[in-house]
This record gives sequence, C-alpha cells and structure tokens, in this order.
Amino acid sequence: MSLAKARTMPGVMELLPLDQIAFQTMMETIRRNFERFGFLPIETPAIEFTDVLLTKSGGETERQVYFVQSTGSLQKGDDPTLALRFDLTVPLARYVAEHEHDLSFPFRRYQMQRVYRGESAQRGRFREFYQCDIDVIGKDQLSVRYDAELPAVIHSIFRELNVGAFTLQLNNRKILRGFFERLGVTDGEQQMQVLREVDKIDKRGAAAVRQTLTAEPFSLPAEQADAIMAFVAQRSSSHDSALAMLEALGGGNTTLEAGIAEMREVLTLLKALGVPEAFYLLNFSIARGLDYYTGTVFETILTAHPEIGSVCSGGRYENLASHYTKSRLPGVGVSIGATRLFYQLREAGLIGTARSSVQAMVAMLDDADLPLYLELAGQLRAAGINTEVQLEPKKLGKQFQYADRAGIRFVLMLGTDEKAKGVVAIKDMWRQEQFEVERAELTRTLRVEIEQSEAMPKVKTP
Repeated sequence: MSLAKARTMPGVMELLPLDQIAFQTMMETIRRNFERFGFLPIETPAIEFTDVLLTKSGGETERQVYFVQSTGSLQKGDDPTLALRFDLTVPLARYVAEHEHDLSFPFRRYQMQRVYRGESAQRGRFREFYQCDIDVIGKDQLSVRYDAELPAVIHSIFRELNVGAFTLQLNNRKILRGFFERLGVTDGEQQMQVLREVDKIDKRGAAAVRQTLTAEPFSLPAEQADAIMAFVAQRSSSHDSALAMLEALGGGNTTLEAGIAEMREVLTLLKALGVPEAFYLLNFSIARGLDYYTGTVFETILTAHPEIGSVCSGGRYENLASHYTKSRLPGVGVSIGATRLFYQLREAGLIGTARSSVQAMVAMLDDADLPLYLELAGQLRAAGINTEVQLEPKKLGKQFQYADRAGIRFVLMLGTDEKAKGVVAIKDMWRQEQFEVERAELTRTLRVEIEQSEAMPKVKTP
C-alpha cells in the first residue's frame, strides 16, 4: 500500500510546540486585556447557514467563501446550504438578532476564533486564521464615548505585547464625507467611491490615487482632487495639534460638523482614559475600506515596521443586524488578525520561541522506584508546578538531552544517594548547574525559582 504524503494545505499556520506556546501567550495577553475592560466571551459555530452568512450577493466576499456539504448532498447534486464563516462580524450580527431579548445592552462581547477565506496561496496570506474581536452593541443608540474606549483597549494590549512603539491612527468618516460635500462631491455613492480610493493611499501612493480621482469614472476636476489630497495628507503630532486640526476645519454642513464634534469627544476621552498622547494621532487619510463604517475609524501601525501594515482596525457602524431584525443595533468594534499578527511579528524578529509550559521533569533512575517518582510529581503538581515524569528507563544523558530539547528547565533526580540523604538533586538546564534540596523544601525552592523566571519575558526573541 502506498503512503499518502504528509502535508498541509497552503494558507494555514501549523506550529511546533514552543512556537505554539508563544502564540498562545500572545492570545492570552489579548484575552486578558479584553476581560480587563469588561468584555464578555462568546463563541459561534464555524459553520453557518449560507442565507445567514451571505446576506449580500456577489462581491469579493462570496468568491472567498468555503461551502460545506455532506457526501450524500454532493452525490445528489444539491446546492450547499452551509458555509464556513469568513469573519466574526456577520456571525455576531446573527447572534445578537437571535438572542436580542436575552442580552443586556450595551452588549460588550469579545470573540477569539478561527475564520476561513479562500485566499490565493501566497506568503503571509491565510485561509484559516484567528480573529480576536471586541464590539459594543447598543439598542437604538450608542454613545460615541465607546468609540474612545476601544482604542484604549488596543493600546493596553500592544503595550503588554511589548512589540515596540506603535501608533493608533484615528479619523471619522463623517469628517471625510462632510469635507467631500463641502468641495461639491455631494452624491453619496460617489463619496463612497472616493473614500475607498483614499483608503488605498498607503498601498498605492498619493500620486496614483490622485491620478485615479481625475480619471474615469471619477473625473474630478484637478482642483477638487488636489484639495482632497492636501486634506488627507494631514497628520497630528500631539493631542493639542489634533484638536487644532479639527478647529481649523471650520464647518459648512451638518455631516462635517457632526464628525468634528464626535472626533473631539473621542480625543478628549482617550486622554482621560490614560492613553499617552505619543501613542495616538489624527490621520485624515484613515477611511477603512468596508462600506458599513459610518463614524469613527481607527488603525494601529507598528512605528518601526510600517511595512507590516495595520495590525488591528475597526470603527463605528450604525446598524449591525439590519439583515436579521427590525431593531436598530448601532455599535463599534475592533478586530485583531491574530494569526497574521503573530506571523508578521515573528518575521520581523519581534517575537521568538517560547519557554516550555512544562516546568519540571522527574528523571527515571531506577524502574523499581517509579511509584516514588509518581508521588514526587503529584506533590509538585498539587503545588501548581507543571511536571512530567519519565516513564521508561533511559540513560541519564539521554533524559537530559530530551529535557533540553523540549525546553524543560528543571530535571529532578531521586536516586539511592538522594534517598539516603533525604534530598532531591536538581539539574537546572538553563544555567547548566546542579544542586541538592531537602525533600521538605523542594516545592518551596522550585516555586521561588519559577517565580523569578516568570518575571522574565515568556517569549525569547530571536
């Protein structure tokens, strides 16, 4: 019988154990900060009904969906009625609409799950990846104050991830649309098209975007295109300069004035939330490409690695679940593409291999003493120390080699001499040192050593 070739499909991230621990450490940091700000966890199924998932026909999203069919359904030639979720926002909309009468509003949820998209196979693009989302959903209305809270959560996460300097870049779509209106670009659909082009400045460059705006189908006069490009080039350098940028806009229409007022309140509350002003700025080119954003929008950029692009983004939307309920459910959300973030951080050398989650290993010195070794391991586990026991006799050198390769720091040895003296010999694989500890002091000694090491970074940078 021929063997099948062991391989994974392109577009998935499969890690070795110590790298998986590093990834889980990052995920736990994100989760901890979500919960620290009062968000509650939910999970939704990976598979949704196609008529729920694909509420809009056509477009890029539908071309990337993985449909799900049973073998029997395939044989019958039935159209698929199920599909894998491609993001966490559509399932959230369905979830809120379905459980609306059982939820407390504003509903503050976080969700950390895999999503699936039929991306073309290329380096750094994933077909299966984790997204980490938070959203605040209101019933009928939701204060713009929540728009300031979400960037504060993101600041807390990236500060704790310790990936170097980063910048929260903020804008408000009402400012963009109000400015376009003041210039004479008044058609709503044309405004959205211009807004989508503006959002591509970082990828295409300002010159290419300007050229697009003056060509068909936009055909904007040169003076309008120049005014738009000058406007979106503005960046603040401090909290006060951001407020000055808003003041300098003046007004002229209700959309622009509403956007200025909202952005001013968000900036004021960001400062009140304790986010240092060095970590946020007002950037009039931030637009976000998704049409459902209506107000505040934000992106996070690693200052030293702008080539990575936005590592998390989000914004305000007026009605999350309009396809599923007549209730008006405005909200604001932010999403971290965790798989892509981890991949990019590792590629940039900002994150490396983690330490093992196994803290100690009891060596096998005499097969007859296995019950004693198991008792010793049980004592350590009861004290909260993750412990492995070697269950098969091997040369001690081989056991040391195994522990070193697996990243286990402490190897415990209880042989004839140690039993006679009432001690345990400990080999510290990190320091390549060996010492003895009285049995009664073993747990306390190891706990002190582990607590000291926990003060060090859990992930070793390359």
